Amino acid sequence: MSKKTLPGVTRRQILSFSAASAVLGAAKAANAVSLKGTPVWSPFDNSPPPQIDSDGWVFFSDAEAATVEAIVDRLVPADNLSIGGKEAGCAVFIDRQLAGFYGTFERLYMQGPFQPGTPEQGDQSPLVPQQRYRLGLAALEEYSQSTYKKSFKDLTGEQQDEVLSGLENGKIALDQPTFKHQIDGKLFFAIVLKNTMEGFFADPIYGGNRNMVSWKMLGFPGARYDYREYIAKHNQKLDLEPLSISGGDAWKIAKS
Repeated sequence: MSKKTLPGVTRRQILSFSAASAVLGAAKAANAVSLKGTPVWSPFDNSPPPQIDSDGWVFFSDAEAATVEAIVDRLVPADNLSIGGKEAGCAVFIDRQLAGFYGTFERLYMQGPFQPGTPEQGDQSPLVPQQRYRLGLAALEEYSQSTYKKSFKDLTGEQQDEVLSGLENGKIALDQPTFKHQIDGKLFFAIVLKNTMEGFFADPIYGGNRNMVSWKMLGFPGARYDYREYIAKHNQKLDLEPLSISGGDAWKIAKS
C-alpha cells in the first residue's frame, strides 16, 4: 500500500521535506540553522496567497462591494485605537478570498444529504461562500429598500447597526416569501462577521490589515521566524515592528 500524503501536499514536497530533515539532523545539536531569504517551499504552494496589485474588485460587483464596505465599517468601527474595517481593507480581503478556493469550499466535503442539524453539528448549509454572499447581499438590499426605501450603504450608522443586530439575533429574516433572493439571515451575518475579523487580523499579504494596523494596535510582532536575539531579554518592552509573511529587512542576513 502506498503512503498517503496530506491534502495539497505533493510527493515532491514530501521528498524535499525528508531530504531537508536529514541534512538538519546531521548538523550538530548546538548549532542553529539560519535561513537566508524567503523559504523556497510552503504547504499548499499550488495555491499561493493572491497578489493584490490593483484596487479593482475580483468577485464583488461595485454595488456589492459598497455594501460590504459599509458592513465591515460597522463591525470594525474606527476609534482612537484603530482605523475602521473599510480603511483596513477587510472588504478587499473578503473579495480575494471569495475569488479563491475558499469561495467554493473547494477543499471541503460538500455532498448531501443537507438537512438542519444541531448547534453541535455546526454548519449544514449546501451554500458555498460565494453563494452566501451573492444571495445575502441581494436579500439585504431587498430588505433595506422595503423597510427604509434606501440601500443599506445609504442608511445612517444607527440604522445599519439595527439591521446587523437584527440579522445576528434572528429578528430580521432575509428569507421572506416576498423576496426574490432568500437566505438565512443569521447564516449570512455569521460568515460576514467571521470573514471581517479574519481580514482585520490576517497577514496583509491577503489584502486586509493594511499597514499591519491591527498588529501594531495589539503589539503583535508578526511573521518573525527568529527570536534568538531577544531570548535573554526578560521583562523588557521590545516594541518590535511587525513583519508580514512577505518578509522584511530582518529576514535578510547581511553578507560578511
